Amino acid sequence: MLTASSLTLATTAGHGPGIFELFLKAGPMAKFIFLLLAGMSVGSWAIMISKALQFRRADRDGAEFLDIFRRSKRFSEVNAAAGRLSGSPMVGLFQAGYAEIDAQVKAAQDAAQGQGGQYRVKSLDGVERSLRRAIGVELTVMGKGNSFLATTAAAAPFIGLFGTVWGIMVAFNQIGMTGSTSITAVAPGIAEALVNTAAGLAAAIPALVGFNFFGSQARRLKGEMQDFVLEFMNLTERNFT
Repeated sequence: MLTASSLTLATTAGHGPGIFELFLKAGPMAKFIFLLLAGMSVGSWAIMISKALQFRRADRDGAEFLDIFRRSKRFSEVNAAAGRLSGSPMVGLFQAGYAEIDAQVKAAQDAAQGQGGQYRVKSLDGVERSLRRAIGVELTVMGKGNSFLATTAAAAPFIGLFGTVWGIMVAFNQIGMTGSTSITAVAPGIAEALVNTAAGLAAAIPALVGFNFFGSQARRLKGEMQDFVLEFMNLTERNFT
């Protein structure tokens, strides 16, 4: 049951300054830490949204490209359709392998001095090396931004902890200057500590989840690319040797 005194205290507390109002009265160091963490959080979310769209397009274009690749009777037909499906890493692999096959076939024709009928590759190992190099290139493209997510996930809690320690130091400094341990004296420092702790966790947790999720997506696509290399090499051996 509420008494008159408790109602008065509740009313007074309800009109008191909030945690962010107190934080606005904090010093420049606390605000700098908060802005740094906010920037890291915004950067992480921008990377995660971009990578989500990238992997979504890779899956969509990859499914269509593999369908065309398996239905077509000639590599030239696949190459003609590859340009509009560039979101798939398999397209990069195919183009690298196709370019190597084309170079070897032309070299064989030149060696035959225009006699024709030399649609053969000299080195299957050379074609496979081109495909392996292309896997590395595609993995590098897919991995862009992961280092920032990892850095944010690892560093943000410690940056927030630094803000926490700084806020506690400010609170103790206020106690020393005023000789009072009232909430009014220590509130700005406690506000610095709480807000920067929360900001550090808010930046780190989504970045950690995103880093792990997109890392698993990259590993999945790497497996699909390795399977594609085997499929491509089988067709090359069947048709060009």
